[in-house]
Amino acid sequence: MSNLRNYLNKIKPHFEEGGNLHPFKSFFEGMETFLYVPNSTSKTGVHIHDAIDSKRIMSVVVITLMPALLFGMYNVGYQNYLSAGKLADATFFDILFFGFLAVLPKIIVSYIVGLGIEFAWAQWKNEEIQEGYLVSGIIIPLIIPVNCPLWMLAIACAFSVIFAKEIFGGTGMNIFNVALVARAFLFFSYPQIMSGDKVWVAQDTILGFGNQLPDTFTAATPLGELGANTDITYSVSDMITGFIPGSIGETSIIAIAIGAAILLLTGIASWKTMLSVFAGGAATALVFQHISDNAVPFWQHLIMGGFAFGAVFMATDPVTSARTETGKWIYGLLIGMMAIIIRELNPGYPEGMMLAILLMNMFAPLIDYCVVQQNISKRMKRVKKNN
Repeated sequence: MSNLRNYLNKIKPHFEEGGNLHPFKSFFEGMETFLYVPNSTSKTGVHIHDAIDSKRIMSVVVITLMPALLFGMYNVGYQNYLSAGKLADATFFDILFFGFLAVLPKIIVSYIVGLGIEFAWAQWKNEEIQEGYLVSGIIIPLIIPVNCPLWMLAIACAFSVIFAKEIFGGTGMNIFNVALVARAFLFFSYPQIMSGDKVWVAQDTILGFGNQLPDTFTAATPLGELGANTDITYSVSDMITGFIPGSIGETSIIAIAIGAAILLLTGIASWKTMLSVFAGGAATALVFQHISDNAVPFWQHLIMGGFAFGAVFMATDPVTSARTETGKWIYGLLIGMMAIIIRELNPGYPEGMMLAILLMNMFAPLIDYCVVQQNISKRMKRVKKNN
């Protein structure tokens, strides 16, 4: 590692003001601070020093997404071979390789477009590259159907980075979750690509490793069947393990639970927010179950669609969620409640998690403000009482 540090020190002057590589200064600083914690120290004011910075936090979150990503790749191949009637002839590596070839281009496009815009923006404003897209860049491919065209994905990534992040001031200043804005852009701009029964199973991959499905093939997700008022044909074990059609990273509850455990053990995600989302969703689903004979059991809502993925990886986003301890409970409960209300009352849009989180992103600052003002009022009453 010392050789790498010495090499970076040697080439650093080329990226400084007057150097022949100065146009790439932001790129160099981004890579340097990703590899090494900056040794600069604060000069004035009160600061909290910690051994972990935001880049390390983002890196841990990316690691927690790996189980969902790897299983998503496998499930993409599994669904293709299953639908083509060739699952019995496929090996584990055949299935995984097919999914790998289908998912990898989406990850590459997401990072190239998103990071490219961030690098250009940072250089234009003569600022350091911000690290928030490390997480958004991998979440976006995980929350879209596998058949989403790459050019649509590129447009969505560009839209979300520019209009949901950079115009607000960059990482830490955005109001809405960047990954969810990309998904919302795709959903409202290209609804035929984000819903229906023809978008969830990969039919083509690069290198010609695909084209196995019949032209008339369709496959509905459990939520799709729910929205169509038909019986759900997938078992509970299928929905927990994740061997069902759906967005790439949202199908396996087990993979999501592994990521949740790492987030909670490392203290990066708030258990209050996470738990309250599930509590709000379960309570609301129980109400609908009580008043309607056709309502889905409350526990099935929690394992269908993107509910678990949203609760674990997006509702807990520290930038766009509530920050006060009481506010986290309120914020999470309202997300869970809104998600189920949208699912039950809007048959045309059975997945309500995206809209629920984006709506509460907007109200998170208000929730925190009310909590803080309530605390101030309580303290003022105690002061008056003591005097």
